[in-house]
Amino acid sequence: MISKDLKRLLTYLRNYKLNISLNFLFNLFFILFSLFSIATVIPFLNIIFYNNSIEKPVPVSFDSSHVKEFLSYKAASIVYLFPDKATALTTLCILIVLVFLLKNIFRYVAIYNMSSIRNGIVRDIQTELYNKILVLPLSFFSKERKGDLMMRMTTDVKEVEYGVLGVLEIISKDPLFIGIYLSTLFLISQKLTLFVLIMMGIMGFIVNRIGKSLKRQSKDGQEKLGFLVSMIDETISGIRIINAFNTKHFLSKKFGFHNEGYNKVMVKNLRRRELSSPLSEFLIICVISCVLWYGGSLVFNHDIAADVLIGYMMVFASLIEPFKRISNASYNIQKGLVSFERVKSILDAKNNIVEKQNAISFTSFNDSIVYENISFSYNNFDEKEVLNNISLTIQKGKMIALVGLSGSGKSTLADLLCRFYDVTKGSIKIDGVDIRDYKIDDIRKVLSVVSQEAILFNDTVANNISFGLENVKDIDIQQAAKVANAHDFISKLQSGYNTNIGDRGMMLSGGERQRITIARAVLRNPAILVLDEATSSLDSESEKLVQDALIKLMKNRTSIVIAHRLSTIQYADEIIVMQEGIIAERGNHNNLIGKNGLYKKLVDLQAF
Repeated sequence: MISKDLKRLLTYLRNYKLNISLNFLFNLFFILFSLFSIATVIPFLNIIFYNNSIEKPVPVSFDSSHVKEFLSYKAASIVYLFPDKATALTTLCILIVLVFLLKNIFRYVAIYNMSSIRNGIVRDIQTELYNKILVLPLSFFSKERKGDLMMRMTTDVKEVEYGVLGVLEIISKDPLFIGIYLSTLFLISQKLTLFVLIMMGIMGFIVNRIGKSLKRQSKDGQEKLGFLVSMIDETISGIRIINAFNTKHFLSKKFGFHNEGYNKVMVKNLRRRELSSPLSEFLIICVISCVLWYGGSLVFNHDIAADVLIGYMMVFASLIEPFKRISNASYNIQKGLVSFERVKSILDAKNNIVEKQNAISFTSFNDSIVYENISFSYNNFDEKEVLNNISLTIQKGKMIALVGLSGSGKSTLADLLCRFYDVTKGSIKIDGVDIRDYKIDDIRKVLSVVSQEAILFNDTVANNISFGLENVKDIDIQQAAKVANAHDFISKLQSGYNTNIGDRGMMLSGGERQRITIARAVLRNPAILVLDEATSSLDSESEKLVQDALIKLMKNRTSIVIAHRLSTIQYADEIIVMQEGIIAERGNHNNLIGKNGLYKKLVDLQAF
C-alpha cells in the first residue's frame, strides 16, 4: 500500500505529463529491443551452427505452447534469404549491433525525460518551501532552529530527490520490464514461472521488513544532523563572543558529544543500508539455484526441452537486475520519506496570520491608528498576557514614544500593528477599519520599520537601499542616502554604491549599517514609521548622525518610536510608559517629569 507521504510526493508529477508519457514510451521501446536481442539470438545460432544447410523452413503458426518453434521458424525465414551461413552470420552480427544501438538510444532518451521530472520536482518543492517561509508568522521561527530549517530546505530535499524521486526512474521502467519479461517466461513455461513468482514474493517480504527498520534509523539521523547544522550556524554567527568568553573548549566538547551520537546512528544506518546489496544478491542466487533445480527436474521429466531451459534462464537472468534495483529502492524510499516528513513539517505549518477572503484594499493613511482594548499572549509559549487591555490613539502626523523596562510590551505593540502577530482580544484600527479586514500587503506598504538590529543582505549598498523595489533610479537612491546621513561614507567605499557589504553588512560599522536601513526606509517614503530602539546599540557619535537622520525621516510622518535612550524622545507628542503589559503613565516629557512617577525614575536612572 502506498503511504500518504508518497502519494503526496507523486502529486508533483501532474506538471510533467508529457515527460512521463515520453519516458514510458521510450522505456517500452528499450524493453522490447532488449527482449528482442535475447529472444532471437538463440534460434539464429541454432540454425547457423547446427543445421548443415540452409533449407526453406516449414511455416509454424504462433501458439503459446510452441513459442520456441515459432521463433525458430521466423529466424529460419530470415536466414533462408541469404545464400550461405557466413553471409547470414555477418548480417546477424550487424543486426545485433543495430538492435543494441537502438536499445541504448531509447534508454538514454527515457532517462533524458526522467531527469526533467526529477530535477523539476526538486525545484517545485524548494520553491514551495521558500514561498512558505516568506508567509509564516514570526512565532514559527522563534521556536525553530535556523540551521535545522536550512537543512530541511536543502539536504532533506536532496535526500527526497535521491531516495524517492530517484526511484521514479526504477518505477517507471522496471515494473514494465518485469511485466513484459514475465509474460515471455509464462509463454515459455507456466509451471517454472509460477515457481519464480513464489520465490520472488518470499524475497520481497524479507527485504521489506529490513527497509522498515531502516526508516526508524534514518529519522533519528536526520534530526541529529539538523542539530549539528544549527550548532555550526550559531558558532559561525557568534564566533566573536565565543573567542571573547573563551568557550572554545566547552563548545568543542558539546559538538563532539552530539557528533558522536550522530556518528553512531549513521554507522548503524549505513551498515543496515549496505546490507541490502549482499542480501539481495544472496537471495537472488538462492532463487536462481531453486529455479535451476526445479527447471532441471522439469527437463528430466521431459516437461520442457534443455535448450528451452537455457533460453528461459537467459530471459530470467535479465530480470535479476530489475528485481535487485527494486529491492534496493525500498531502502532508499524509506530514507527519502523520512526526509519528506521533515520537509512536510514546514509545508504544513499553520499560518495564523491569514488574510480575509474579501479583504479591503488600503491605499493611503488619512486619519488615525486606534488600539481598542487590546490584549495579547504568546499561546505557544506562555498563557500570561504580554499586553493587557491597552487603548491608544495615534493621530496622523504625530510622534508617539513607547518607553519602559525590557519585557513591558513596547515592541509587541508595534509588531501587532505590522500584523506580525494578531491581537488576542480587542482590535487595532487604521482610519476606522480593523487591520484584519485590510489586505496584509497593503498595510505593510504604508509601513517602514527601522529596528535595533540593522538587517542587511550580502549585496551592494544600492541594492540594500532599494531592497524590494524595482526600477529605482540611482539619483533617488543617493537622495535617500543623503537624508539618512549615509551618502558621505558610501561615496568613500571602494566601489561607492556598488560596493558589496558582505554577510549581514559586516564590512560596515554599526552606525553605517543603521544609516543604510534608514535610507531604505526613506526611499520607501512610508506614511507610518516604526523605530524600534534604532539608536540603542550605537556610540555617541554614531547616535548623533543616526538621530539626525531619523529626525529628517520622521518629518511630516506618523511615527511610533520605541526607545531606551530617553533623550531621543523628549520632543514626542505623547510618551506612553509601559509596565508589565499595561500603560502605567502617558503624557509629554514635561508632564511626566512633573508627575514624579515611573518615567521620572527612568530618566533619573539614565542620568545617573
